[in-house]
Amino acid sequence: MTRFLSADGLRLVIPALSLVGLLAAVFYLQPRAMSYTGLNLLFNLAVPIALATIAQMLIMTVNDLDLSMGTFVSFVACVTATYLQSSPLLGVLILMAAIGVYALIGVMIYLRDLPSIVVTLGMSFVWGGLAVLILPAPGGEAPGWIRAIMTVKPPLVPMAIVASVLIAVVSHYVIMRSSFGVVLRGVGGNSRSVARAGWSIIVARAAVYGLAGFFAVLAGMALVGLTTSADANIALRYTLLSIAGVILGGGEFVGGRVSPIGAVIGALTLTLAGSFLSFLRISPDWQIGAQGAILILVLTLRLALNRAEGRKGKS
Repeated sequence: MTRFLSADGLRLVIPALSLVGLLAAVFYLQPRAMSYTGLNLLFNLAVPIALATIAQMLIMTVNDLDLSMGTFVSFVACVTATYLQSSPLLGVLILMAAIGVYALIGVMIYLRDLPSIVVTLGMSFVWGGLAVLILPAPGGEAPGWIRAIMTVKPPLVPMAIVASVLIAVVSHYVIMRSSFGVVLRGVGGNSRSVARAGWSIIVARAAVYGLAGFFAVLAGMALVGLTTSADANIALRYTLLSIAGVILGGGEFVGGRVSPIGAVIGALTLTLAGSFLSFLRISPDWQIGAQGAILILVLTLRLALNRAEGRKGKS
């Protein structure tokens, strides 16, 4: 395989094979899942997880890590189920302000040379506290238009799969094909070269954090559209799921090496693992273990192939 595929190709092939293999196992154990309704149940939460994974991928593009992703998505969900429902203008202003705060965080981390893990961990308490203040107990209601979008039933393929493909295509164009994406990846790969080329690192980091905040806002809104309500802890697992989805999809922690399409495939794989085990009424503790096992297996395969490619290059 390594003879015909580049490193970028391996980043896509490995997560794709893991998704296909897991899907084949699902269909073997539960043939009834091989239907429109079955696929819709299996990938029901794929859209918000995919959006959160893309948001995390953007942060990792500049060699940072966001440990507040889950609490931020929960905060957005609470705003969506309350203010965006009852006072749309106020809800939009709150969400826009939250995106602005995300951009400021990116600038502050750079200017003060702070560890992103520490800053975002601290922000996780801020977002979590705000979420509790907005919605102390589970409740609220999804805005009708968001609910309508998330429950659309396109022909042949469920909405979750169609939306995931759209997310992958759009994010791939923005990050991998546009000049904006080249600059962002350059900041993660070699920020000095980007600065010498005349680009502002501060502006680039503000833009990438702001864009990540935008995708995370979409994730929270999509989650409420699926669940019809919210609570302050609704998306706490999204922090680890988003990081795992990026790594599973071929991304790396440093160097600006990411794969938007692979990240979405990774998110779909983790969603499928969790949904299938829920479908079988297996404890959530086992679901987390299964998702971790999938991540370990794929990373092991990727490491083995990378080493084989390295030996080939030396010879």
